Amino acid sequence: MSTSTSRGTSPRSASPTTLRKSSVTSSSSKGDVATIGITDYAQKELGDVVFVELPTVGSQLEAADELGSIESVKAVSELFAPVTGEVVEVNEALKEKPELVNTDPYGDGWMIKVRLSDPTEVDELMTAEEYEEYVETESH
Repeated sequence: MSTSTSRGTSPRSASPTTLRKSSVTSSSSKGDVATIGITDYAQKELGDVVFVELPTVGSQLEAADELGSIESVKAVSELFAPVTGEVVEVNEALKEKPELVNTDPYGDGWMIKVRLSDPTEVDELMTAEEYEEYVETESH
């Protein structure tokens, strides 16, 4: 998966969401902490998710660098960070229930929370509407 970012409202959720030109999302939740996961579009493309490898708390991420991987019945895909910062929380529930990424990608299927090094970085990301347009043009 490549990374895409936007700000705005996700197609399935009323919460603010940011996406890069891939399928990793970042929805700003509290001040300088962003919640990172994948888009509904990406989870549909992947199929049934069976394993998620994520960084540990305290890891430093750079935007566009690999942050982990996601394995589905179809393939293993790399995950890339949409923003720069420190991992402050990892969704431990995904170890036992990776399928949460499929059933609730914008809710319980979140992957990590990152304290943003530069909160203005989010301004460079696509809005949810821009991401939808991007996906439409890429699929033609």
